[in-house]
Amino acid sequence: MTEEKNTKKGKSRTAVIMGIFAKHNFYANGFTPYELRTTLEDLGPTYVKIGQIMSSRTDMLPKAYCLELEKLRSTVRPLPAETARAVIEEETGKTIDEIYSEFRDEPLGSASIAQAHYGVLKDGTKVVTKVQRPGIADMMLEDFVLLKKLAGMLNKSDDDDEASGAIDMTAILGELEKVTREELDFRIEAEHTRLFHELCIEDETVVSCPKIIDELTTERILTMTYVDGYSISHKERLEQDGYDCNEIGKALANNYVHQVMDVGFFHGDPHQGNIMISNGVPYWIDFGMVGRLSEANISAIQNLIFALVQEDIEALTNAALALGTVKGKLNKARLMDDLENLISRYMSATNLKDIDAGNLLSEITDLLSENHIVVSAVYTMMIRSLVTMEGVLEVLCPDLDLFSFLQEKLLSRAKENIDVKGQLASSMESIAASAVRTVKLPGLAVDALRNLVKGRTRITVEAAGYEEPLRLCINVIKDVVLAIIACVLYSGSCTLCNTKMEPMIDDIPLFAFIGFAVSISLGIYAVRNLIKDAKKR
Repeated sequence: MTEEKNTKKGKSRTAVIMGIFAKHNFYANGFTPYELRTTLEDLGPTYVKIGQIMSSRTDMLPKAYCLELEKLRSTVRPLPAETARAVIEEETGKTIDEIYSEFRDEPLGSASIAQAHYGVLKDGTKVVTKVQRPGIADMMLEDFVLLKKLAGMLNKSDDDDEASGAIDMTAILGELEKVTREELDFRIEAEHTRLFHELCIEDETVVSCPKIIDELTTERILTMTYVDGYSISHKERLEQDGYDCNEIGKALANNYVHQVMDVGFFHGDPHQGNIMISNGVPYWIDFGMVGRLSEANISAIQNLIFALVQEDIEALTNAALALGTVKGKLNKARLMDDLENLISRYMSATNLKDIDAGNLLSEITDLLSENHIVVSAVYTMMIRSLVTMEGVLEVLCPDLDLFSFLQEKLLSRAKENIDVKGQLASSMESIAASAVRTVKLPGLAVDALRNLVKGRTRITVEAAGYEEPLRLCINVIKDVVLAIIACVLYSGSCTLCNTKMEPMIDDIPLFAFIGFAVSISLGIYAVRNLIKDAKKR
């Protein structure tokens, strides 16, 4: 009976989804950015959350779609107070009065998956409890099953729309389901918060984050210490309260760079709403989305930025290639030209403050994509996070520039990794070797000229970009030589037939017989290869 009920429920939900697609003229026009956003809004909270996640995945969706989906970051209709209370009591096994000395029914905020309530514990600790919407987990996972069945139709797009692009919806849905499953388990966010506090907070008087209340945290509720303050988006209020926005910006920039370059564990969505000010101290909140970088990832970013600063095209190309995987045929010369043009536009600035690091890195990933290189998701999340952080600082303290903080950290890392004695010894050896070579230069020049005059100098020319035609020419020459050898061998065998050379096979000398067999085989092989090469041309 239950199975039959679930089947009917699934069919009913499918009918609703198909009806919404039809309403948005999906079958005629495909998913333009605007249609995708409005369709998700009509589908309800589950799909709004999916859209919010997708808005930060520039590695999966074209930029136009991500920008449109950012509009989904708005408050959702709150749960009734009695529903929120019931979830907390069910998860803890205690009544609200047993847990809190004060609990406010009016939520601090409401989102697609959960909403947050202010409370005071019996010991006087001020807390925020995030409550998951009842049934949201089952609904979202059910919707993913249905959407996967519709994935073939979701791949349809409007070719006449410049903003549209080829989208692999099956891959996107798989990735989104993975992220959503993690967000539905509040224990994962709790662990992220603990790790962030342990690894990224060095001095709580400078920058901090909430602490988790373990005994009031489960899969469906998350309780943490309350941050008594307001968002840094209220710049005028900050100034009225006597806070120095530049000092707050410096603290945030230093801590953010520390997260990315020292720890390799960073806030994945550092927008203004996720940074609070309490008694002059900035607090990071909401760790549902975090990024993790290995030491190899950090080194790749370091190499990329050093190459940018030094305007070293060869090093920049190699560093950029390390960020992703080549999918298709790579034209390295074209990639180098593209990167050189990019550098000439950005690095011509005489002041680091004039460089928009986030947009620069975003353009580099776009260039890599155009050159058939798929950038790893961890880098796209980091770049997206960096762009968001730059936007926050630009509003809060326009005179500060995140790129200079990043460069300072990279220089510090480089100094820590240098073996001074070893580098000094190596440098002295290089200088000595250079001196010896310098003394020998006149003699080497005379020898080179003498060899050139006597015809003993060989010059090697690398024809970049002509590898395939050259390979084809070499193969043709080899096949022609084989054909000539076959003809000579055949002619020699004919000559041997006029002799009485022993041993004989049916009045034909054995060596002539072998010559005929080999020459015919070689001839067939050479002609077949020549035909193949001709087709390739």
